[in-house]
Amino acid sequence: MKLKQYIKAACLFSFVAVTTSCMDLEPLSDLGDNLVWDNAANFQLFANQFYSWPHDFDRAVSDEPHSDYRSDLVAGSSMNVYSQGTNAIPATDANYTKLYKRIYYTNLLLKNAESFDVPADIIVPVAEAKFFRAYSHFELVQLYGDAIILTEPLDLDSEKLYGKRNDRGEVIDQVIKDLKDAVGGLPETSSEAGRLNKYIAYAMLSRVALYEGTWQKFHTNGKDATSNTSRSTELLTIAKDAANEVIKGGKYQLFYNEKLGNESYRYMFTLEDGAQCNPANLSKSDNIEYIFVKRHRNGDKTAWNLTHGMVANACYVTRKLANMYLCSDGLPIGKSSKFQQYASVTDEFQNRDNRMGNNMLYHGQQYWNNDGKWRTTWTDADLTSSLTANVRSGSGYQNRKWGTERQVEDYYESYDFPVIRYAEVLLNYAEAVYELNGTITDSELDYSLNKVRLRVNPSMPKLSSTLVSANNLSMREEIRRERTVELVLEGFRIDDLKRWATAPDEMPQDMLGVQVTDTWFETNWTDHKRSLSSDGCLILYSDRTWNDKLYLYPLPSDQLQLNPQLEQNPGWKN
Repeated sequence: MKLKQYIKAACLFSFVAVTTSCMDLEPLSDLGDNLVWDNAANFQLFANQFYSWPHDFDRAVSDEPHSDYRSDLVAGSSMNVYSQGTNAIPATDANYTKLYKRIYYTNLLLKNAESFDVPADIIVPVAEAKFFRAYSHFELVQLYGDAIILTEPLDLDSEKLYGKRNDRGEVIDQVIKDLKDAVGGLPETSSEAGRLNKYIAYAMLSRVALYEGTWQKFHTNGKDATSNTSRSTELLTIAKDAANEVIKGGKYQLFYNEKLGNESYRYMFTLEDGAQCNPANLSKSDNIEYIFVKRHRNGDKTAWNLTHGMVANACYVTRKLANMYLCSDGLPIGKSSKFQQYASVTDEFQNRDNRMGNNMLYHGQQYWNNDGKWRTTWTDADLTSSLTANVRSGSGYQNRKWGTERQVEDYYESYDFPVIRYAEVLLNYAEAVYELNGTITDSELDYSLNKVRLRVNPSMPKLSSTLVSANNLSMREEIRRERTVELVLEGFRIDDLKRWATAPDEMPQDMLGVQVTDTWFETNWTDHKRSLSSDGCLILYSDRTWNDKLYLYPLPSDQLQLNPQLEQNPGWKN
């Protein structure tokens, strides 16, 4: 492992308050100095740095391993080699070295905690270290599969740093152990916004166990598996129980406001402090759906031009995603009499799941952004000074998610990023129950998934056994549909396709835009300059491919040179 350059001469910013110079981290004994680890406050100060590690908007709007831009639902103006299936072995990989660097830091705290005189005084920072060690090890599994488990800060010449990788199952067991330990040490309620509590650890545990439980089920028994292995049964039970702990805890609920009504979903993602950002004048404290967040303060510059980087034609929404939204009668477009087809430019938006309109702009719709036309009164009076959506660019579908409506400079939108939100936990519960039992009762659906479904669709029929059987639907596919449309552009889709083992079916498909043939677009967008599919739809990207080696990222060449015993992932070997 290439840890040397990170361990040597590393300066931990969180220790500036208690030291006068940058610390040299190479010899382990240096950070065992009593001047550093002699009081509980310093343990907490050291643990504070861990909060900079969780995923941020890079997961939602950039090209990183979990981004939807690497999936089948959205695209950019240029081809994404990961989505296309043509990525190669990198010489280096910052993700790999970064994760082990972080694990080293968590282990450093935990090692010094062993000799601290009053263990009760450092219960919280120890629990935080275990949570973030689990978070980092889980990331390694998602990206690379097998990984070296590190539970102590090792000297540079340790054989463990140059040994073989542990099987992914062993790594997941360590992750689960760390998260369960974290539950026992974290408080019932966060001491301040953004800090961990026991329910965050439970929520993360539900994510981890669902991911690996379904991976084991479908990668062992096939993508259409109806039976579980002993391992998948164990993990899915953990996922269900952990999600249920969060639900029973009662500390979180789906964001909804009467004034925002069926647009509550959309405005949840753009809540800020210090400036009005929605018609109900709500701020971050009004949202108790976000369980764990990456915080951003009003006035701080971020790395992401969120509004201009995502709204309108900046993000190419595909026809596949548009077609996934149910009709208002709770049925897919291919089975619903409510579906208005595609002839006129806004027909397909009629009688649909309201999340479609929350996430997408339709042609001719009035909207606002942050520096062209923005809202001032937060009433209908603002319509006199607004932008008008013209969808004749990109895919013909335009994104709305992550766009603010207030005046603010580019890169200064200060919404928090939802690392984990309550909707995910509810959906985790429903999926875990179904995949564990092969069935799910209506009461279990009402306890979980239907709360998400009905949040901005109060008149839509619930998902139920009767609805499924009467319309020849698949309960599994409907559970997955709810997850996909609810969590789109939050960094879940490509991981979901991989764990469900459906990536070989979904990823090679052409990425399509709007239907041109026999629609409004045929005479009103004649200069699109794209080829059309057999159904008359814009072809955004074709010749996409899938090889099973793509289930995992390749290890970077430099790591294999340093430690040949790591061995390259399957399919990536020369």
